[in-house]
Parts: sequence; structure tokens; C-alpha cells
Amino acid sequence: MYFENTGIEDQKVDIVVADDLMRSYGLIRAAGWDFERVTWDRKFVVADGTYYLRVFAVATEGDIGANDAVVKLLKPVLAKHYFPHGLEYSDAEIWPTQLVDRCKTILDSIHLDLNTFAIKA
Repeated sequence: MYFENTGIEDQKVDIVVADDLMRSYGLIRAAGWDFERVTWDRKFVVADGTYYLRVFAVATEGDIGANDAVVKLLKPVLAKHYFPHGLEYSDAEIWPTQLVDRCKTILDSIHLDLNTFAIKA
């Protein structure tokens, strides 16, 4: 399930600042990066399964692996994990309302913090 109009899409931010900001909301980068793309995840385990709030970004300049990059945030997504197949983002899923609301609250908070830390064009 993609979240629309969160206010974080297309925001540009330094990768180190983005890591700190995302970590403050429980989203971790771990090994989810390459030199041009990065993903932060937050895991939620609820009664009907395991879900991930996922925020994607792409480097607009620099090198993510060297922690010397500016990244542009993309549309965030809520995904359900199906073992052993992986993550499902489909709108055909039935998403727990409380979880969706919690994710929206987290994304709203990230958006507010980005007003301070985002790189203005």
C-alpha cells in the first residue's frame, strides 16, 4: 500500500541526516542500500502478520556507501511479509486500520522534521 501525499516525496536530505531522522522513528537502513538507492524499514508484528513501513530514496549526488550523498525521498509504502516469498505492496491486501493510522502518524512526524533538515532547492 503506497502512501500518497505524505509531504516527504521529492524532499532532498543529506544521507547522514536522513539515517538519524529515520532511526528516531524506528526505521533502519541496515543493509538495504546500494550506491544509488536506499531503503529504511520499520517492522510491525500484529495479530494477522508481519508488516513493514518502508521509505525509499535515490541518490541525487554523492555516494550512499561512503555516507556522502544527498538523497531524494520517494513514496513510502506499507508491505505485508509472506514467508518465504517476501513483501507484498498490493492495494488488494486488507490493511489493519490501526497500523495504517500509526504509519501515517510516523510519516507526518517525519514530514514535520524534514521542514528543518531538508535541502531546499
